Amino acid sequence: MGTDLNINVKHITRVEGHGNIAVNAKNGKIEKIQWQVPEAPRFFEAMVRGRSYQDIQTIVSRICGICSISHSLVATKAVENALGIEVSQQTNLVRRLLHYSEQLQSHVLHVGYLIAPDLFGVKSVVPLVGMAKDAVLTIVKAHRIANQWSELLGGRITHPVTIIPGGMTRFPTEQQLRELLETLKSIIPDVYAIADVVYSVAGNVPAFDRPTEYVSLYEPDYYAFYDKEIVSTDGFRAPVSDWEKVANEYVVDQSTAKWAKWHRSSYAVGALARFNNNYDQLADASKKLAARFGLKKGCCNPYMNSVAQLVECPEIIVSSMAIIEKLLSKGVVEEKVKVTPKAGKGAAGIEAPRGVLFHSYEFDKNGNCVAANQCIPTNQNHANIQLDFEKIVPEIINEGQDAVRLKLEMLVRAYDPCISCSTHMLDVKFV
Repeated sequence: MGTDLNINVKHITRVEGHGNIAVNAKNGKIEKIQWQVPEAPRFFEAMVRGRSYQDIQTIVSRICGICSISHSLVATKAVENALGIEVSQQTNLVRRLLHYSEQLQSHVLHVGYLIAPDLFGVKSVVPLVGMAKDAVLTIVKAHRIANQWSELLGGRITHPVTIIPGGMTRFPTEQQLRELLETLKSIIPDVYAIADVVYSVAGNVPAFDRPTEYVSLYEPDYYAFYDKEIVSTDGFRAPVSDWEKVANEYVVDQSTAKWAKWHRSSYAVGALARFNNNYDQLADASKKLAARFGLKKGCCNPYMNSVAQLVECPEIIVSSMAIIEKLLSKGVVEEKVKVTPKAGKGAAGIEAPRGVLFHSYEFDKNGNCVAANQCIPTNQNHANIQLDFEKIVPEIINEGQDAVRLKLEMLVRAYDPCISCSTHMLDVKFV
C-alpha cells in the first residue's frame, strides 16, 4: 500500500496574506498538488489613475506595511524617470540609507519571528521565549532599532512621508547621522548573536534542491538593493525599463495573483537570488557568515533564502555606515525641490526585502497618472513555489502527512511571501 495524503491548509500561518496548500495522494499516487492564492484584489493600479504625480508614492506605499519604504522609493523613482527629474547625490544617498533600514527591519522580523519557530519546532515566537529568551530579546532589540532608523529618515516607522519626486522633504542633521552611526556599530554583535541562535538549529533546515532561474538587480559598485539593471543566473540582462518583458505576467485559475516567468517555467526573486547574482559585491563579513552556514553562490535550495537574508544583515550595516561617513564628509545641505509636470512614461526597479519590485507609470501633460503597472516580488515567486511543491512532494511522500505538511509550510515561509501585496485587478473565470 502506498501513502495517502489529504493536506488542505487554509490559510498558512506566519506569512503576510492568505495562501492555501492543497495536496492529495492515494496509494502513493499523487492526484493534486497546488499552491493557491485566494486573496482579494487590491486595485492599486486603478486607484492611482487620475491622481497627481505628487500623490503616487503616498498611495502605493499602502500596498505593503512591511515594504512601504520600497514601494515609496520605487514609485518615486518611476515618477522621476517619467518626468525627466534628476536628483542630487545627497538625495540618492539618504534614500539608500532609508531603504537599508527597511531591509534590516524586515529580515530580522522574518528570520526571528516567522522562521525561527520552525527551526526550534514550535508554533510561534511566543513559546520560543521560554526556550531562548535572550535570543528573542536580541531580535526584538534589533527590530526596534531598525524601526527607529526608518522613523528618523522616513518621518515615521512605516509609510514614509519624507520621500517626494525630486528629493526629500527634509534631511537628517549631521548630529543625527553621527548618533545613527554609533547605533549601527552597537548592533553588529546583536546580528551575530542572532546568527549564532539560527546556526544552533540550522540542521533543521530541510535539504532540497531544484535548479531554477534567479532574478535580481545588479549594481557594479554596490551589493544591489536599490538600482541599475536586471540580471539572472542564466546569464541574461535587461534594463529595468524592460521589466514587463522579463516578468511576462500571466493568470492561472488557482490564484488571484499573477504569476511570472522569464526563460524557464518560473523564476525566483529574494535574498537568495540577490546572493547568487551579487555574491562578489558582498561585504567580507557577510561572505564569512555565508561560509559558516555552508551557503554558496549557486545554491538552489529555497529553504536557504532565510539564511541568505541573515547573511545580508552585515552587508546592510557595513554599507549603511559607509553612506553615513560619506554624508558626514561632504556635509548635509538643505535642498529646494522644484518639479515641472509634463507628459511622460517611466519605470523603476528596487529590491524589496523579499525580492525585486517594479513600478511603471504614465502621465499626461498636467502630471496626472493615466496608466500604472506594478509587479510585486511574491507575484514573481508564485510559479516557483508551485514547481517546488511538484518536485518535493514525491521526494518526501513516504515521510507521512504531518511531515509533508510541515515541510510545505516551511517552504512557503522561506520565500518570505507578501501574498496580499501580490494580487492584481483580474478578469478571471474560475472553473
